[in-house]
Amino acid sequence: MVLQDGDILFQSLPHSELVDAIEGATDSPYSHCGIAHLTDHGWVVFEAIGPVKETALAVWIDQGRRSRYSVYRLREAYRERIPAMIAAAYKYKGRPYDIHYEMDDKKIYCSELIYKAFKKATGEELGQIVKLGSLNWGPHEHLIAAIEHGRIPVERPMITPRALSEAKQLELVARDVR
Repeated sequence: MVLQDGDILFQSLPHSELVDAIEGATDSPYSHCGIAHLTDHGWVVFEAIGPVKETALAVWIDQGRRSRYSVYRLREAYRERIPAMIAAAYKYKGRPYDIHYEMDDKKIYCSELIYKAFKKATGEELGQIVKLGSLNWGPHEHLIAAIEHGRIPVERPMITPRALSEAKQLELVARDVR
């Protein structure tokens, strides 16, 4: 499997209450994603996990469940915009992780980083924004209520890893790579 600059990588993080809620509410094997980027120091994944940062590809792969990941690539018509997408993503470097999954720029979560970088580079949406209430959030109500101080923001718009992976601008290159 040969990566290309700007490939979007998806993985399942080790089980935790939050990871299980993300995967369960979205009915998806993916709980995390990032942008592959070739730097002078080798391959990194630009991601929002803790602060928005570069993570060495090997470290990123190892943080996933069973060290497996999937690779999606922008379709040919969008590849010339990859440098602009990567530059847009790097403008969020250092921002804290958004545990509330809000679509503002104060804090950033993984799929939001990719969505916003693509939108700034192309003017198009990557994947479909959904509201929390449209997801299967019920089994995870206790966790959501704890994070949100007792309320469930069912009208909150968000972009999920699953919604990104289903974007018409992406094509699957490799699934479940190890």
